[in-house]
Formats: sequence, C-alpha cells, structure tokens
Amino acid sequence: MSTSEPIDSSFSNSENPSPASADSAPALSPPEDWQAALTQAEEALRTKDDECLRLRADMENLRKRTATELSQARKFALESFAGELLAVMDSLEAAQQVKEASLDSYRNGVELTARQLTSVFDKFHIQAIHPEGQRFDPNRHQAIASLEHDEIPAQNVISVMQKGFILHERVLRPALVTVSKGKAGSPS
Repeated sequence: MSTSEPIDSSFSNSENPSPASADSAPALSPPEDWQAALTQAEEALRTKDDECLRLRADMENLRKRTATELSQARKFALESFAGELLAVMDSLEAAQQVKEASLDSYRNGVELTARQLTSVFDKFHIQAIHPEGQRFDPNRHQAIASLEHDEIPAQNVISVMQKGFILHERVLRPALVTVSKGKAGSPS
C-alpha cells in the first residue's frame, strides 16, 4: 500500500477507540474525579486535625488536673492522721488542767492517752517493732551495744532500749537494741 491510497473506512478498530469516542463516554473526566477526591481528602484532613487538637487539649487539661490533684494530695496527706491526733492532744491538755490529782488518777489518764495513741497508730498502720529475742536485722534494728551472753546465741537481740516503728513495712525509726556476741570466751 502506498501513502496515496485511500484508507478503507469499513475497517473499524474496536480495540483502540478513537479519542472522539472516549470523550462521548458517560464517565467523568479524570480532572473532575481528582477534584472530588482532593476535596474529600481535604475534608478528612480537617476532621483529623480537629480531632488531634481536641485530643491535645484534653491531654493538657488532664495533665493540669492531675498536677493539681497531686499537689492537693501532698498538701493534705496528713490531714486525717493529724485530726486523729487531736484527741490525744486534748487528753494531754486535760491532764495538765487537773489541779489536785492522785498518782493513780494520773496513771489512769496516761494509760487512757496511750490507748488513744495506740488506736491512732493502729488505724494508720503504724506498728511497734518488738525485736527482743529475735535475730538482729540491720534493716529494722540499730545496735547500740553488744554483750557476751551465755544463753542467747550470737547476733540475737538481748534487750530493746527504744522501740522502733514501721509504717506499712517501711521503717520509720529502727529499734535501738543490745545484741548478743554469744557465749563468753567463744569466737564471734
């Protein structure tokens, strides 16, 4: 075939339609699809931005509220304990106001006050350490002296000079104790 021969118009290429037939198709053109998709993506981005800002604000408010609550908890942590101690203080002041009292009435007053204080300690989980006869524990006891002792094994507490106290397993004050070295003449 030469270039001067006419093209047979009866031949149709069904595999590759002409550009004119693609324009007449009912589908949207690509630029319109892209514009809609872009608008939709921008709206989704604005929504996510708004959610992110709200979450940041919520987190900042939570941080501030937690800091305030923690500050208040620290400030008033002893309020309940102090309130309970006021009854003990009242008893001590009442004892001071007594002008004429017998030794027995003072003893009874001191015992009552000691029971009040013990009750407060029990309520707040403060317990005395009574280590006499127990093995010396450097985490709960402070050795003031060590003595040779024929009946008490080495490294055991012979006597307590001052009780210790614990608060929920934490030592507030160690017990001041005398510790046994063991039998006289035996190596420690």
